[in-house]
Amino acid sequence: MLELLAQTALNATYAASYIALVAVGLVLIFGVMGVINFAHGELFMLGAYAVVALYADLQLNFMMAVMVGLAFVGCVGLLMERALFRPLRDNPLGGLVASIGFLLILQALVVMGFGVRMEHIPPVTQEVIAFSDRVRFPLSRLYVVVAAVVLLTALWLFLKRTRFGWALRASAQDPEAAALQGISINQTARIAMFIGAGLAGVAGALTAPLVSVNPLMGHSVIVTAFIVIIVGGIGSLEGAVVAAVAYAFVHTIVTTFYDGVIADIVGLSLMLLVLIVKPHGLFGTAERA
Repeated sequence: MLELLAQTALNATYAASYIALVAVGLVLIFGVMGVINFAHGELFMLGAYAVVALYADLQLNFMMAVMVGLAFVGCVGLLMERALFRPLRDNPLGGLVASIGFLLILQALVVMGFGVRMEHIPPVTQEVIAFSDRVRFPLSRLYVVVAAVVLLTALWLFLKRTRFGWALRASAQDPEAAALQGISINQTARIAMFIGAGLAGVAGALTAPLVSVNPLMGHSVIVTAFIVIIVGGIGSLEGAVVAAVAYAFVHTIVTTFYDGVIADIVGLSLMLLVLIVKPHGLFGTAERA
């Protein structure tokens, strides 16, 4: 039993890592731009397909493929910001609807380019860290965990220690006051969108060898991300990370001992319970009138 729990904890750590990357990116975009990006799951999917094209098909080095995927998806985020969200800045509902339309466009483009079949990418490495005969952790999953820790730490330092980071935080807290202080709202929106989209893309790229890549893979990811940011508190990056860890452990444990459907029900129930006790989430705060 202890070995099963240890293995489950390792699996949950891996799941929490990529969920946190996706959720933090979504929170950053919402916090700075005030828009709910329903196409965020498709950005995760694009990162995975970048690895399919570059690593599996063109035989490029895996880490190089991941970095190209990050940059490519970040640029797609810049396109979304300029073409969709900036013209609809004063219309949050319009931005939401536009993101849904862009979601469908991305899916159609991927289907045109790769088809609807599931892609199974060769593993980056077959090496496994063996803690015991029954407790094993593939090295490819460890790459995801390490990358998530490094990227989230780098983001924290960027937001806390740099001028651009301070500008992002100021824009998220009070856009009008930030603009009066000379901070460019357009520039902060571009930075937030590039980083947020890039985090989703790198999460998809890193997990591509570990999952079945398909045009609809973003659906479950975006649902999970929304649960996480609601539980953590909408607009709270720290809450997104904590909630990602909590959700991943609960979901993985329930899946291990029961099944995935019950795990999904438990995850939604957890969200409802948190909202009943703390309507603004674990780390959220009430909006000032």
